[in-house]
Amino acid sequence: MLKPADSRGKFIVFEGIDGSGKSTQARLAAEYLSFIGKKVHLTREPTTRPIGKLIREALSGTFEVSEATMAAMFLADRIDHIQNEEDGIIKLLNEGYTVISDRYFWSSFAYHSLTLDMDWVISIHEKVIKICPPDLTIYLDLNVASSLNRIDARNETQEIFENREVLTKVYNNYEQAFARYHDVLKITKVNADQGIEEIAAVIKDVLA
Repeated sequence: MLKPADSRGKFIVFEGIDGSGKSTQARLAAEYLSFIGKKVHLTREPTTRPIGKLIREALSGTFEVSEATMAAMFLADRIDHIQNEEDGIIKLLNEGYTVISDRYFWSSFAYHSLTLDMDWVISIHEKVIKICPPDLTIYLDLNVASSLNRIDARNETQEIFENREVLTKVYNNYEQAFARYHDVLKITKVNADQGIEEIAAVIKDVLA
């Protein structure tokens, strides 16, 4: 069980469409918080645990599963991420760590709602939202054209979600999901269509 907010660490989530710089900014935020004396644990989803590894294989096209199955796999990985006794989010927060996660349930709302009903995707996450809500979500707001340019520049094999039509729908799904929770959870949008250092400076001000 998660301790009260004033007696545990903070849980910070980074979100954004592909190419928005989530991983880079999550790492820089972790480095900054460590520098100012915080105990920090940087993590990501899908995780590197068994279910997370299976998800990454599916995302890369190694094998096919239905969208509902994929959503269920993400949910299972997320629950394990939260509750496992080795380095679970709740365990670390209760020990006073600031936990920074590259993606969380927002990504499921945005991506799995491409083909599944968003109400259903949200409903299966009710327990997650209740037992381990983020204290802060930082959304790196990047337009789709810039996202695709960055993905192309990486010169990597694209995952199944990385194309213009899909990313546009994902972007809109993020907006819809945030609108549902704007009065319940703290969400801060940061313009990601600028340089890494400029984005990091804005995020430092947010964290302060």
